[in-house]
Amino acid sequence: MTAAPTPEPPVGDPPLEGVVVVDLTTALAGPWCTQLLGGMGATVIKVEGPSRPDSARGNAPFVGREGASSTRRHDDDLSLALLERNRDKLGLALDLKAPEGRAVMEDLLARAAVLVTNYSRGALGRMGLDAESVAARHPHLVYAAITGFGLDGPPDRDKAMDTIIQALSGLMLTSGAPGDGPVRVGVPVADVVSPLYAVIGILGALRRAEATGRGDVVDVSMLGAVTSLVATESWGVQASLGLETRTGDVLPRLTPFGTYPTADGGHVAICAPTDPLAAGLFTAMGIADPTSDPRLATRDGRVHHAEEVNAAIADWTRTLATDDLLAVLEAHDVPSAPVRTPAEAVADPALLRRGETTPTLHPRYGQVAGAVGPGMPFRARGVGHRRAAPGLGEHSAALLRDLLGYDDARVQRLVEAGAIGTADDGGQ
Repeated sequence: MTAAPTPEPPVGDPPLEGVVVVDLTTALAGPWCTQLLGGMGATVIKVEGPSRPDSARGNAPFVGREGASSTRRHDDDLSLALLERNRDKLGLALDLKAPEGRAVMEDLLARAAVLVTNYSRGALGRMGLDAESVAARHPHLVYAAITGFGLDGPPDRDKAMDTIIQALSGLMLTSGAPGDGPVRVGVPVADVVSPLYAVIGILGALRRAEATGRGDVVDVSMLGAVTSLVATESWGVQASLGLETRTGDVLPRLTPFGTYPTADGGHVAICAPTDPLAAGLFTAMGIADPTSDPRLATRDGRVHHAEEVNAAIADWTRTLATDDLLAVLEAHDVPSAPVRTPAEAVADPALLRRGETTPTLHPRYGQVAGAVGPGMPFRARGVGHRRAAPGLGEHSAALLRDLLGYDDARVQRLVEAGAIGTADDGGQ
């Protein structure tokens, strides 16, 4: 097996250098947001309870000295999910139920520019860390909350998970063929889209805070984030016109547009919705003069005869192996691509080189064999991952001394009181 290409190291000053972010998040949506901020150079302080840390720490599979396993075999085995979501962060184990722990949090917020959380509104309120309370005490702070239904959402709906959001957003009934049951998108789309909107909101709020000295509340609803994507298609209008809104492997109103089978069991995506592109496809198929056939010459004709046209394309693609088909399509300038497995896609050498996907690193044992995780999905000066995910409480003492100015005696008292935790021997 050849080694994965090494991501190009970040060059230049990071755009968020000097911005301190308090990361009070768990699971996926919140950590994904703060990881992106860390990749842009922010100092991200990952706050976890010493006895109740980020739930992702318990997620299988685990990796360590013996590679990957579905169960934790050694104390220093770490969750693969944790390693992929918490890079570029400093670890602080802090008991927010203890008065001493809450005092430390207040000192952190006084020095931070941003607080990011995806805990439920009820949990935040019990800790005195709801948006209104924090804004009153720290008006300079940008407060970013990623919740299922928004900070003003229904009082009886305070928690959500990705599948719940996919169901409520209508997303599950956008894929598949007519008559199919709901189709859950395999990628946890609600958990990875909502943090993107949170980052956008945070960057805007930071700019205003720098100009005015006043923070803001960035309120991201997971349901709103995903439903806004669903709304990019005019589902109601299509239904009123009698058009199918679930069309399986093809999109009839842009025919030819979809995925088609090949002779060796693969599939190829072909997108030729304009007249010149469609003419190239039909010429590749051996149709001498497609412009003379009213079913093929115009978009209206192709759409009106979509079922017939797509059947003819599929009959042709089934006669060629995937690579041969792609070569023919490329020779005729037809946009096309093989349908890759997820494992093939994330290991694309070009993506790895650009740092858009990246080999996953265990902080003690280095690169995890076969594991490729998300990188920074854009390139700019100073942007990129620099640090592996922290162990629980790995940087607690150093942060309190260096950032907050606590002396060793005060740090030790907090440790003895159980208000903070320091790195354990396994760093889980």
